[in-house]
Order: sequence, then C-alpha cells, then structure tokens
Amino acid sequence: MAKLKLDLHEIFNRGLLIDNELTRIINEAVEKKITLVEIIPGKGSGQLKKKVLRFLEQKNIKALVHRIEKDSKNFGRIFVHFKF
Repeated sequence: MAKLKLDLHEIFNRGLLIDNELTRIINEAVEKKITLVEIIPGKGSGQLKKKVLRFLEQKNIKALVHRIEKDSKNFGRIFVHFKF
C-alpha cells in the first residue's frame, strides 16, 4: 500500500508553511490516489496536532478525506485515510 508521510517537526512554528505543506500533501494523495497519509506533528504541547486536526476539519478538505485516525500507540502521529 502506497502512503505519503509529512513530518512537521522542522516547521512546527511556521503557521503558513504548515498549511501549505498540509495542502500539498493532501493534493498529492488525491492526485496519485494514495489511500494513506501519515502526518507527524510530534508530541510537544499538542498545539501543532490541534492545528493539523483543525486543518483537516475544513469543509473542502473533509470532502476529500475518508477518515482521520489518531494513532493510539503514538500521540504524535495522525493517519489520514482516503477512499477512491
């Protein structure tokens, strides 16, 4: 199974860049019909994870996504599943 991975550790404090990267990876998944995207906001204070989840809740993004799974074993990881 093909999957994409986005690690946000490098840009955790750069809001606009984070949105751009999230948009890019979602679009890439849709274009290439990749069914799983792993987003790593890291553990930290949880603010970045909240930002990512808020981003994924937007109507235009939500329309593309099949489901969102928070990794129960690793708090700093989110899986975004697509269904094509």
